[in-house]
Amino acid sequence: MKSVIELKINGDTHEVLVAPNETLLEVLRDRIGLMGTKRGCDLGSCGACTVLINGETALSCIMLAMDAVGKEIQTIEGMEEAGHLHPIQAAFVEKGGLQCGFCTPGMIMTAKAVLDEEEHLTEDILKKKMAGNLCRCTGYKKIVEAVMSVSDKSGEVS
Repeated sequence: MKSVIELKINGDTHEVLVAPNETLLEVLRDRIGLMGTKRGCDLGSCGACTVLINGETALSCIMLAMDAVGKEIQTIEGMEEAGHLHPIQAAFVEKGGLQCGFCTPGMIMTAKAVLDEEEHLTEDILKKKMAGNLCRCTGYKKIVEAVMSVSDKSGEVS
């Protein structure tokens, strides 16, 4: 039986009718139209569907939408501010940390959580924390360079 739930996504409240078994990924893409979060493996293995829930990474393909009620959800669409790319997004572009772009939203969301969490980020810490995000194009070097360049500039990213 479907229920109406309220989700707070990127600062906006959305009322959606969902089935008990619908994932957050399905609701974000199919009901709300936020297409930045990607559907990859549907198993929680690739990280393409990563969003932030109360500032922590979450795999939206394995999280039920109902479990996100009452929480702050941030997607890649919520990263830009006043029409400008977030520093992490800009670094990915500047450093060539994207190629096909499919994994990029999940990578950026994970990078944001890591940068917000780690006061003294090292490449080793970054690599461990981003290990759940898979990329078939870049070889990761430019992704690491992009994130570290943001860490070097500010220390803390909002």
